[in-house]
Amino acid sequence: MINWPSLETVFLDMDGTLLDLHFDNYFWLHHLPRRYAEQHQLTPEQAQDKILPMIMAQRGTLNWYCVDYWSDCLAVDVNGLKAEVSDRIAYRPDVKDFLGSLRASGLRTVIVTNCHPKPLQLKLDRTELHHLVDDVISSHEFGKPKEDISFWSDLQRRTPYQPAQTLLVDDSLPVLNSARAAGIGHCLAILAPDSQQPPRASAADLPGIHHFREVLPAIRALGNTEA
Repeated sequence: MINWPSLETVFLDMDGTLLDLHFDNYFWLHHLPRRYAEQHQLTPEQAQDKILPMIMAQRGTLNWYCVDYWSDCLAVDVNGLKAEVSDRIAYRPDVKDFLGSLRASGLRTVIVTNCHPKPLQLKLDRTELHHLVDDVISSHEFGKPKEDISFWSDLQRRTPYQPAQTLLVDDSLPVLNSARAAGIGHCLAILAPDSQQPPRASAADLPGIHHFREVLPAIRALGNTEA
């Protein structure tokens, strides 16, 4: 599936890859509309009917991920509302074993996320995920999302990497396609990003896994070989 011995760097998405996407889906589809309704004298259904089309119109742009943008648009403190349900922030299965095995193998691990710095900090404070990788980079540093092919050249200047020896693990097909178009040599799709939703279908031309336990033996073998 993945030629692990050929790799030097592993870029890791965060939400839906390392962390359960249930937190984000619950927030945008349920908690935000409910709290917006309370603050604006609407029913939750009316709030959903107003908010969801606005959100979908920004899909694939940096605004989609920007809590400051949505706080301004909706006149609510979006990051503050996220903190109200931060107990739902959780790791996906086997993530700590996966990251520990990558580190033991000598591979460089970098979280590359579209998450805005404010909720990113909230999630790092909750999980201490940043202690398990070599670096954490938000696309907001570059003013463009990972879906933008030019993001990857900006990332190259921020943290140099050899595309042919790099793996991106992500749950977003548009992001994976962007990375491949930019020359990233290896891509791996996460097919079960939300623990409360059915798994997604795999893409015919892209390797995919449901859980990291599927690749742990190959990574551990790499570490044993190098030892």
